[in-house]
Amino acid sequence: MQTTFTPAQLSDPAIQRSNEILRSCVHCGFCTATCPTYQVLGDELDSPRGRIYLIKDMLENGRPADAKTVKHVDRCLSCLACMTTCPSGVHYMHLVDHARDYIEKTYRRPLSDRILRWMLAKILPHPTRFRLALLGAKLGRPFAFLMSDARLKAMLEMAPKSIPPVSRNDDPQSFAAEGTRIKRVALMTGCAQKALNTDINDATIRVLRRLGCEVVIAQGAGCCGALTHHMGKTGESHATAAKNIRAWVAEMDAGGLDAIVINTSGCGTTVKDYGHMFRNSDLADDAQRVSSIAMDISELLVDLDVPKGDKKGLTVAYHAACSLQHGQQIKTFPKDLLRQVGFKVVEPADSHLCCGSAGTYNLMQPEISKQLKARKVETLEAKNPDLIAAGNIGCMMQIGGATQIPIVHTVELIDWATGGPEPRALYRHREGIPAPTAPAIPILR
Repeated sequence: MQTTFTPAQLSDPAIQRSNEILRSCVHCGFCTATCPTYQVLGDELDSPRGRIYLIKDMLENGRPADAKTVKHVDRCLSCLACMTTCPSGVHYMHLVDHARDYIEKTYRRPLSDRILRWMLAKILPHPTRFRLALLGAKLGRPFAFLMSDARLKAMLEMAPKSIPPVSRNDDPQSFAAEGTRIKRVALMTGCAQKALNTDINDATIRVLRRLGCEVVIAQGAGCCGALTHHMGKTGESHATAAKNIRAWVAEMDAGGLDAIVINTSGCGTTVKDYGHMFRNSDLADDAQRVSSIAMDISELLVDLDVPKGDKKGLTVAYHAACSLQHGQQIKTFPKDLLRQVGFKVVEPADSHLCCGSAGTYNLMQPEISKQLKARKVETLEAKNPDLIAAGNIGCMMQIGGATQIPIVHTVELIDWATGGPEPRALYRHREGIPAPTAPAIPILR
């Protein structure tokens, strides 16, 4: 694609990067075939190619974002299926991230949008605030039908039936490896996940210890910054990410780290991009150090000696989170691991398509999100599985709210198959009562 940025414009590193991306696009349109919003809406401007044209026009002319451009960029899920499909290697993620930052700086949204986005940015990345918000949403859920704004109604509907108690395993500490220590790793405990499902981090710690890892929860680490990053709130997202970088570098320097383990794939995609996000800052070197050892839990587990298991007699429908299969290009590891420990694994039709969760997308674009959720649940249920597995808490909440089939994190099944407790979701589904609390995990310090 030909571009006409001036030398003055190209002196801005963000414009320079977007120019490189725009020039790599050859208008082929392959991206439209795998874009979920284009399939649902049928509008060229709601495809990656259409958004690229809108972003190019906005940036080249240096004009403030207009309502038309904002509408179509806001409708983008950032599922990144287009990047998997693109034969030219167009790095759409960096382009749309720049567009969102530019929109945030140049466009004044309607008051209701500004309030909603402010609320999400101030609540979701903070587990304690989010827990309180979930409790309020749970109380208000019976009155959701009174809400005229579909987005507020979606917030109330998102509230889970039960909110788990705080897990003290998420506090800064270290957990000793069982037997000989093979690796020392830092676990990213996240933000929203700590409020919605504490079993995932607990299972991750157990299985890593069992396989010879000392697991560190670093002091000062928290939200990865993805939620605010994808809203264009760059200052907030970078401030959050910088805390993580400093916390993990301190652990690297103090005792060494073989990996930074992430069990929420949306977070993993962002942490692996820290090197790019901070490339022009004082934290550039440290950010690159962090990105270079960031790993999804499935990536680390394939490097460890996960024992083979007997057949479990259970069929698992594996849902491939977009941030894992497209953002991180991890496609086979979770399925291979599940098969290795004894589960039968099946995949739904159109597994490359998004479930519609996409961070805060299901709250800000509820109508499109619901259509994508319905498609995804239909294809998963068509496989008649005993349970569904996924590697991202957002997908688990999205899909789990629309099916009676229990949904669990992949690592919970691997933990169970290698000596851990039965996943709580399976127990509740079978018995209809709360599962017993898992034994406490011994603390190293």
